[in-house]
Amino acid sequence: WASERLRNDKDVALTAVRDDKPGPEPARALGIASKRLRDDRDVVLAAVREHGTALEWASERLRNDKDVALTAVRDDKPGPEPARALGIASKRLRDDRDVV
Repeated sequence: WASERLRNDKDVALTAVRDDKPGPEPARALGIASKRLRDDRDVVLAAVREHGTALEWASERLRNDKDVALTAVRDDKPGPEPARALGIASKRLRDDRDVV
């Protein structure tokens, strides 16, 4: 695991989420980032562009952000649980026609 200093480094987090490749547990890079970076819109958008399900690791504030949720749902890759990103978005956004 990365040190706390590296987990708080935005450049490291952006590189990690962009390089997060499919595997048994994709979208984990955002979960390793610090709480502060899981609430950073740039980092979270980069993560959900790679894996919509990375939304799971985003802060509550960003799970409730319509643009972030739309990106996650749009970029959710096919897998064993289709449309999983939609289920991770906030309840308010799961009731939004634009997101659904």
